[in-house]
Amino acid sequence: MLEISNLHATVGGKEILKGIDLTVRDGEVHALMGLNGAGKSTLSNVLVGHPAYTVTQGTVTFNGRDLLAMKPDERAHEGLFLSFQQPVEIPGVSMVNFMRTALNAKRKYQGLEPLDAAAFLKLMRERRKIVELDSKLTSRSVNEGFSGGEKKRNEIFQMAMLEPTLCILDETDSGLDVDALRIVAEGFNRLRKPDTSAIVITHYQRLLDYLHPSVVHVLIDGRIVRTGGPELAADIEAHGFAAVIPS
Repeated sequence: MLEISNLHATVGGKEILKGIDLTVRDGEVHALMGLNGAGKSTLSNVLVGHPAYTVTQGTVTFNGRDLLAMKPDERAHEGLFLSFQQPVEIPGVSMVNFMRTALNAKRKYQGLEPLDAAAFLKLMRERRKIVELDSKLTSRSVNEGFSGGEKKRNEIFQMAMLEPTLCILDETDSGLDVDALRIVAEGFNRLRKPDTSAIVITHYQRLLDYLHPSVVHVLIDGRIVRTGGPELAADIEAHGFAAVIPS
């Protein structure tokens, strides 16, 4: 699904990614762990096409296509989704209009007819129940007045509506209490299909206890320095990064 080879990237003229190699196959969940400033969020922003980041070397293919040659909206329509670490508020744009516009734009890209109002609202009701998102929130502006946990649930709700094939969860567990974390993680698990893959960026084991990653990577100073199974995350939780970084 995703093939990253020797990826280098800068932001503000500073090199952050210094040669990332990563392969994500259909149905796999990859955890990406590392200290603050290691380049985890930079990688996610590069993959979705954030204009502040410049790729200076390397290639990225997504389902056989050159991802770096695509515009950000094309990447989303092709099935890439980013759940933001700090979801932004969009005053004046209702959740209903935001999601209907996004969903129908994707359907147009796929050559499908737009959903009419009745079909869209039915789908919206079904999907918001998965993450226990209050119906009152969907009538507000995007994320406006939402608590931290509600914003994260809203991110997974948007994922449910758009049905991406590769989800990047950038510290989705940040700031969540135990109940909110469970709801968000279980919502993601219920939405997964056999070919749905994910890159989960986190500092902690607790989210991975719900998501059960197949592969765990440690990113340090812009490079993946160690890769292992779920036990690697447990070692980090118990002993810290210093214990698992090759000397």
